[in-house]
Order: sequence, then C-alpha cells, then structure tokens
Amino acid sequence: MRRDDLLAELNRWLNVEQIQDYCPNGLQVEGRETVSHIVTGVTASQALIQQALDVGADTLLVHHGYFWKGEAQPITGMKKRRIETLLSANMNLIAYHLPLDTQADFGNNVELLKRLGAERLEPARTASPEGILMLGHYAKPLSGAELSERLESILQRDLVAAVVSDKPIQRIAVCTGGGQGFIEDALNAGADAFVTGEVSEQTVHVARECGIQFFAAGHHATERYGVKALGEQIAEQFGLRVTFIDVDNPA
Repeated sequence: MRRDDLLAELNRWLNVEQIQDYCPNGLQVEGRETVSHIVTGVTASQALIQQALDVGADTLLVHHGYFWKGEAQPITGMKKRRIETLLSANMNLIAYHLPLDTQADFGNNVELLKRLGAERLEPARTASPEGILMLGHYAKPLSGAELSERLESILQRDLVAAVVSDKPIQRIAVCTGGGQGFIEDALNAGADAFVTGEVSEQTVHVARECGIQFFAAGHHATERYGVKALGEQIAEQFGLRVTFIDVDNPA
C-alpha cells in the first residue's frame, strides 16, 4: 500500500486536523513509499526500532514519537542514534499522540474502559479535547478493592498509587498516561473513580478531600491498547501485515 494513502486514511480515522498537540501527528520520519509490514508499539525507543528491524518491518507506528514541544532541537545523542537507525533502514516512523488517546472507537481511553468491563462509554463534557477523558458505567457497581484487582489483573502489574474507599463505583472516568491533572474534570463529570497512568503529589490530596477513588496504573501500561487496536484496524481494512511489540516499561 502507498504510504501516503495509508497516512490519509489514518489522519481521517484519528481526526488529526481537529486536535492541537504537543508534537507532530502522522509521518515523523520518512522512509519507504510503499508499506507492507508495520510494527506497532507504545514508544519509538531504540529497543523498539531494533525489534522492528529484526522482524523485517518497513514502518513503525507508535503513540509516543519524537519532536515534542519544548524539547532540545539539536539532533544529537539518543535522538541522533534513533533517527540515524530509522534513516539507515529507510523505515517510516508514524506517530499519533492525543488523536490516539481520544479516538472514540479504539483509542487508548476507550480500549482501557472496554477491558475494565465498563459500558455506555462517552466523552466527559468537562474536558477538552473531546475524548481526552472518557466515562464508563457499571450496571453492577464495583468496590474500590475490586477495581484495583481488576486493573492489576488486566495490566499484569501492581498499581503505582491508589486512594480507595468503601463507596461503590458506578461511574468511572479514564485518562490514560500522564492524565492525573484531569482528576477535577472527573469529579465535575460525576465520576466515582478516576483511572490514569501517573500520580502527582496533589492528586492524592484531591482524591482524599473530594471523595473520588483514584487509581494510577502506569503510563506505559495504560497506553498499550490504543496503538494495538489501531494496528488491528489497519490489518483488517487494508490487509497489511501488522505486528504489535510491547517493550515493557515499569513507569
């Protein structure tokens, strides 16, 4: 498949033109014009690039790519080594950040809510861009302990932090990755619990004092599922070979 045709479809699926972000979305490093084997993963680390080369991929599709706002601009050190490897292999690097978090059918937030067994998924109207904070509902409420166990079972790791009470959880809010700053939006949306990847010092105080149960489950761990689902969509729609590779990260 022509790379540019694939990019046009992905940009449309992910509503890229409507979302302001901290990095360029879409093609970040240009490689081959024809795509036949894509490796998907969370972050375009050197380890993931090497594993993509090892399986013969021509394109790397990730959630965390390069060229973030505020980062040093010179292409030196780690950045130089990563980009040099991609260019030497003529490998495309495609990345989608906020558009992949917010995608309504297979984005990071939606995919985690599905795995948590939530129903009636909808974006919170209190947060922007739409979909950055997603809500789900439980017909049969969970306890905080039950949600903790479910998260650890699904993600296969211990929680980073949690503020748990005996109150039932019927309405859950999710913002994967470094979304702890959306805890007050979760409160304003009427959520009983808020799940994200990371925790800040003040997040715990907000949870304790405002009565919302809080679960930090890992930045990488909570963001594995959107890019995997996107790759599955690509394979189904276009018949391309897609391989998901998870380079584990405890953060």
